Amino acid sequence: MKREIKERVLDETLYILKTSSTIREIAKVYRVSKSTVHKDLQERLKKIDIKLYYEVDKILKYHINVRHIRGGQSTRNKYLNLAK
Repeated sequence: MKREIKERVLDETLYILKTSSTIREIAKVYRVSKSTVHKDLQERLKKIDIKLYYEVDKILKYHINVRHIRGGQSTRNKYLNLAK
């Protein structure tokens, strides 16, 4: 694995552990695609540091568990703003 990829993976890892951001938010910060962030945190991180992988995996699973709530809230906000 190239050094710059490894550094990006570790940077993204530290960022998600510090902020509990979503994959979409991390992609914006690091100016890469959501697919790249997902691959970094699910595949590449596992090869680099398994302990960090498990910590990140907990955060990502939490995001999956609450995404239906966030989606509903976003839809509600959208229609409230259209009504104004």
